[in-house]
Amino acid sequence: MQYHWLNKQNNDKLIMFFAGWSYDYVPFKFLDYGDYNVVMFYDYENINYDMDFSSYKEVNLITWSMGVFTAYLLKDKLPQFKTKLAINGTPFPVDDNYGIPQKIFDLTLAHAEMGLRGKFYKNVIANEKNFARYMQSPVERSIENRVIELQKLSNLAKNTEYNYEKFYDYALIGNNDKIVPTNNQINFWEKNAPYKILETGHFPFYDYNGWEELLAEVKTKMAVK
Repeated sequence: MQYHWLNKQNNDKLIMFFAGWSYDYVPFKFLDYGDYNVVMFYDYENINYDMDFSSYKEVNLITWSMGVFTAYLLKDKLPQFKTKLAINGTPFPVDDNYGIPQKIFDLTLAHAEMGLRGKFYKNVIANEKNFARYMQSPVERSIENRVIELQKLSNLAKNTEYNYEKFYDYALIGNNDKIVPTNNQINFWEKNAPYKILETGHFPFYDYNGWEELLAEVKTKMAVK
């Protein structure tokens, strides 16, 4: 697992962001960080974690896609969070009812290199305009590295069993998610956390200007309780 500071200044509030499979920090550089430091985790060939964020007065968690699963696996090692947000993913990433159906995932894995060179990112991004925007700052990791990551995630998903303990405060679900089926996400979150349906695909970040807007989604919900 790699990490990258999207912003590291003299701020006392932190956002920890766990990205999805095949991504790195490049497509996320456009998001304004406001008065937050933002550290991003990605490339889950392993999920070793040994970091100390105890100096921050406030720590928030934002996870996306496979990052929802990965952060949940690490939950006992992570700091205490003020808010925990899941975006277009569940803690059961490969699951016929709650995640990517097994057959679809197996096909994605078998043809991962072809997909990464072809239409995978078009499926991730909701529309042509946003895809053109993505192509201005695409992922820079090698194809080989991204394929290996998916193989490792496949093994991790197969060999991990747990009864989900409620962890996330709120979930955002794209109504046109071509990666993790929208209905499967709803199936999971309707039992485990409040959620909001977004008019977007699997990658909703171009609909936001900054990290604080994403946090506002969950903080507003929590304030209403």
